[in-house]
Amino acid sequence: LAIPYNTLNTMESLRLLTSNDVEDHICQYTTEELYVRFRFGKADIEYLVNLLRPKLQHRTQRSHGLSVEDQILIALRFYACGTFYQAVGDYMGVVKSAVCDVVRDVSIALASLVNEFVSFPKDNQIAQAKRSFFLLGNMPNTIGAIDCTHVHIQAPRENEWEFINRKGRHSINVQLVCDADLIITNCVVKWPGSVHDARILRESALYRDLQTNRPDGIILGDSAYPLLPWLMTPFLTANTPAQARFNTAHCRARCRRFACLNYLRAEPQKACNITLACIVLHNIATKGNVPLCADNDAPEPLGDPNQPPAFCQNEQTGLATRDAIVRHYF
Repeated sequence: LAIPYNTLNTMESLRLLTSNDVEDHICQYTTEELYVRFRFGKADIEYLVNLLRPKLQHRTQRSHGLSVEDQILIALRFYACGTFYQAVGDYMGVVKSAVCDVVRDVSIALASLVNEFVSFPKDNQIAQAKRSFFLLGNMPNTIGAIDCTHVHIQAPRENEWEFINRKGRHSINVQLVCDADLIITNCVVKWPGSVHDARILRESALYRDLQTNRPDGIILGDSAYPLLPWLMTPFLTANTPAQARFNTAHCRARCRRFACLNYLRAEPQKACNITLACIVLHNIATKGNVPLCADNDAPEPLGDPNQPPAFCQNEQTGLATRDAIVRHYF
């Protein structure tokens, strides 16, 4: 018996997901299949339910009376596949409007935890970060890698032109710093796609902090960034074998895929919340050794052939630091 789509869309009292169905959704799959469909295994999903229960259980009416377990599974399915709300609803057995509300509520809840799960290395963590980067690419004294990635969004209704990146697509330009194990240690999620990577860095709290309190180590960035005492970029032209070896090690250490984000079709504020939610989930998954799925497409950095905007600080110190690294290690 076929039910017309418009009839389904008006059946607001119909919610096909029951608590038994939630368990069925989990139990019908192998662990590997759960990773593919939800990016987490059963124990991980239970952890997320307990983590977010205080923030979601009082919102049942706003989320169509769905349990916390229901909401987590629906949101994870959306984050995992990045498809339309209708497709997620059809897969999970709920209407489109319920999916929309759930993704909003779960994203806000996860985004509120970003400071708990995203933190720059300190004290004994710095030594471990340096060891990991050296093992990864023979790059000494490195505590992080910085890059910006463009999360594509639908054209905003306001200030639409600000979100057009240099490839002509609407996006949010997200700054991420990660360690050698792909743990995200700092993030800036608020800038429209037209803003240059170097400007996002310059106006960030991370930049102000590292300029004031010189870190015990360096961060690796690409040529879109300025060369600073604590921020190493590759040689634009390698004139010596040592400089070429430095560039090779720099690339090997820096080029790690940020595998936590999907392309989004959403207004800017909602896209920012979803992105922050994915960052928190990514760190939870990485720290819990949840494997990355081969089909998990992440937005690629656009790169920037232009020189970064001029920084007021003297970059000669950065040149001297980079030259010293080349002399001693390459």
